Amino acid sequence: MPKHVLAKLEKELKDIKQALLVEIPQEIARAAGQGDLSENAEYEQALAKRDMFQNKLVTLEKRIAEVASLDISRLPKSRAAYGSKITILDLDSDEEFTYTVGQEEGNEVRVQIPAGIRRFEILELKTIHDVA
Repeated sequence: MPKHVLAKLEKELKDIKQALLVEIPQEIARAAGQGDLSENAEYEQALAKRDMFQNKLVTLEKRIAEVASLDISRLPKSRAAYGSKITILDLDSDEEFTYTVGQEEGNEVRVQIPAGIRRFEILELKTIHDVA
């Protein structure tokens, strides 16, 4: 796996750990100091934030393990796969966007949205091999 991807995930993990160890406990203590905890909305919000960050931590640790074990040599070079970015052209509005999907350069993609079907052409494909 490219080092820049793993480094980004590890930085996010470090930030979450920092929040869980320092920032959120301070928020909880500050909210708890405001009195009756049974009617303290700030205290409840701080606890909910702690729970959310703990869930993020577990999810991110799993993600890092998955990414670290990914063998990019097995990923295709001619179509979008994990880590690929494509530039598409909205054939109705002539606008360009960048997304990650499993398609090939030159394909026309039809997407069903509430307003109807939108058509896009894939203009450029950059696989993970191009950025590694």
